[in-house]
This record gives sequence, structure tokens and C-alpha cells, in this order.
Amino acid sequence: MKTITSALAIALAATTVSAQIEARATSTGSSTLPAITQRGNAFWNGNTRFYIKGIDYQPGGSSKAEDPLADPSICNRDIPEFQKLGLNTIRVYTVDNSKNHDECMSALAKAGIYLVLDVNTPNYSLNRADPGPSYNPTYLQSIFATIDAFAPYSNTLLFFSGNEVINAPNTTNTAPYVKAVTRDMKQYIGERGYRSIPVGYSAADVAENQYLMAQYMDCGSTQERSDFYAINNYQWCDPSSFQASGWNVVVQTYSNYSKPLFFSEYGCIKPGPRTFAETKGLFQTDMTGVFSGGLIYEYSEEGNGYGVVNINGNSVSPVGSQFSDLQQELASTTVPSGDGGYSANNAQQDCPSQGKNWDTKPFTGSDLPATPSGANKYFQNGAGKGPGLSGGGSQNAGGGSDATAASGAGQVTATYGSGSGGASSTSTTSSAASSLVVPQMNALPVLVGGMVVAVSFAFGMAVF
Repeated sequence: MKTITSALAIALAATTVSAQIEARATSTGSSTLPAITQRGNAFWNGNTRFYIKGIDYQPGGSSKAEDPLADPSICNRDIPEFQKLGLNTIRVYTVDNSKNHDECMSALAKAGIYLVLDVNTPNYSLNRADPGPSYNPTYLQSIFATIDAFAPYSNTLLFFSGNEVINAPNTTNTAPYVKAVTRDMKQYIGERGYRSIPVGYSAADVAENQYLMAQYMDCGSTQERSDFYAINNYQWCDPSSFQASGWNVVVQTYSNYSKPLFFSEYGCIKPGPRTFAETKGLFQTDMTGVFSGGLIYEYSEEGNGYGVVNINGNSVSPVGSQFSDLQQELASTTVPSGDGGYSANNAQQDCPSQGKNWDTKPFTGSDLPATPSGANKYFQNGAGKGPGLSGGGSQNAGGGSDATAASGAGQVTATYGSGSGGASSTSTTSSAASSLVVPQMNALPVLVGGMVVAVSFAFGMAVF
């Protein structure tokens, strides 16, 4: 596993947050990209099937948590490299929700690139060891502020509410809190008047419970269910094949899933060297009836052997032949014509039964924790200014919730916001913030759960 753990002492006092939404994204610019929607078990660009051809992007890795989308010198250095690779999507694991992202999001949009975004940060995340107290208003305020910062951009493809929160057979007790944050994010997006941006979970490559978590995220009421499910998968290690890697079994396992699926991380490095032959396999018809592409782990080399480029200041250089190998594989890969064999009417899942590899007590079946009472004001008033990457943190801030939510919790009952988030008409930068009227998704967004054990924060195969 590629997890890099850093223990962070998080002694927090709950802070008072202004209800006034701060300006972080302008609404004066026009977007060059249409918003992607979800229908059946696939993503769509209008009536055209959309496949994720992407890479995981966090220069500096977990040891230097910084926002590459708040610094134009960083994103403008790397976007030309994304274009050389032929990418249409990047994933960023942590951002600063107190900063403006207009220039980088606009540059990505002009390059035809969408953003897949994790909403958690090292300081604002759930605590795997004791999730109840860390599911509190201070935590939710931070993730809601991240939604405000990025929802106005039409090239924000989706939000990850959590990454590898469940990372072992004995950590499924965190699942109800992950799903509760999912519900809260969906409600916030709806009641603040945003377009229906998908929200979902990125699951660790843990055979004992990866599919159980998928079932869990697709059971229960509409407002609680995930809009998509993503898996981190490192089974295909060159040289291999669709059958030898076990991808055929993965497809069979998820063949009845009702929501879009994709690989949030892939790219095995052993025995090496990797040639990314699995990229072509990911877009063959055997896969596309169930999966909608994926993201290579990862862009920059961070000491773990997975990067395809080295970064030295403003210069970027390839790591061996990995960049050119990936570039060649993507260039020679074509997606299936038509709808790729997607399913429009797969049934939702039943909640998993309690057992050796699935223990969510005291919340069993579809029961979830109630939203912390101190967070309810954000739905009506907005989250206010985000704490950024230098805030005091949330895990010990107080006000956590372990009560059981009432039936119907999370339903969008009113629209309090205008959907402009932190919009401002005074910014002089061009923006990818969308002024387009886009089609609404069939289901509201979903999923969440940043997680940490004192704070375990890593970017590939990482945990929050």
C-alpha cells in the first residue's frame, strides 16, 4: 500500500463561522465545457457517453499538502503535460477552500479537462478510530465550504466525500458516518441551489468489503444513496490480460450495479516496468458496460515509484518511459461507439447483512447518524469562509453526533441559495464558473467520509 501516515495533533475548539458566503469563485466568466450528468450506470456529455481518461494529481504528495489549483504557476506548468497525455480528467486529493481557483479552473476548462475532487483535508476529516465525535459541525462546515468553492465551475465533474476510509476488514464501523456525510453533502448541494454535482466514494482495494461497501452506498432512501462508486484497483500488473488480472471477475461482481462505476486509482508497478497496457483494456466493451474509465495513479513522482514525471521547480521531466508509454496507450485507445453497453435500469442494492466482514453497529441496515444539530444552519445560510489548509482542524472540535437520523432525513425541502456559491462580480480573473443552465441529474449527489487515525493522510491508496 502507498499510504504515508503523519500523526497530527489536532486540539480544536469549535469556531464561529460567518453565515456570509465568501467570494472564492466568480460567476462572470463563461465555461468552455458542458457539465457532465449521470444516467443509469454511466456518465454523459449531453447524449454522448462520457468516459474518464484521467490521472491523480497532487504535486508534493501528502508530505506537502498544498493546493495546486490555487497557484496558477503550478497548474499552468502541468496542464500542457496533461494535454500531451490526452487526458480529459484530473483528480486532486486536497484543496484550500479559502482560496480562489478561477484561473486554474478556467485553464483546465480551456484544455478540455474536468476535475474530480476530494473534499477532505488532513485537518478536516473523520477519525477512523472514533468517528462519532469527529462527525461534527466544524468538519461539515469545511466540506460545505469546499462545495461552495468548486460547485460554480461547470468542469467540476464530481466530489469524493472520502478515500479509503474503510481500509481493512475491521474498519466498517465507519461506513455509517461516511454515508451520513454523503447525505449531508447531497442536501447541501440541493438546498444551496447548485446543479446536481455527483458525490461518491473512493474505495480501497480490500477484497473483504469493497463490494459490501458498494452495496451499502446504493441501499436505502434516494437522498442517502451514492451517485457513483469508485474503486482503487491494482490487480492488472504488466504483463497481464483481462482474464489473468481478474478484471473479468470485477466486471461480473459489479454487473448489476445501478450507479456509474470507475477506477479512482489504477496502475500496478510490480514487477515493473509498467507499460499501462491495462488502459486499453479499461475501455474495451467487456468493461464499458459496467465501468466508465479511470484515473492513473499518479502524475508526479513522490518517492513511491508511481509518478510518471519528476518536478523540479518550474521544470517537468519524464520518469523513464512511463510518460511516453501512457501517452501512447491513451492515444491508441478508442472508446466503444454508441452507449458502450450501459444499463439504464439496474435495481438498487439491498443493505448488507451484519457479519464478519461487515459490522456497522450501532447503525445497522439503512440507519444512519443524525446530522449534528450545530450544522443545520449551513443549509439555509451557507457555510461561510472555508478554514483552508491552515485551520485548527475538526476532529476534536466538539458537537459530534451519534444519534440515529429520523426517517426522511436529508431530503431537500427548500432552496435557500442561488447556486452561485462564493460568487463575486468583482473578480478580474476569467472563470470556468458556469453561467449555463445544465440538465439536472436523475439523482442528487452522494458520499463522503474523510478519515484518519490520528490523521492518516495519503494520496494513493490513501486514507482520510
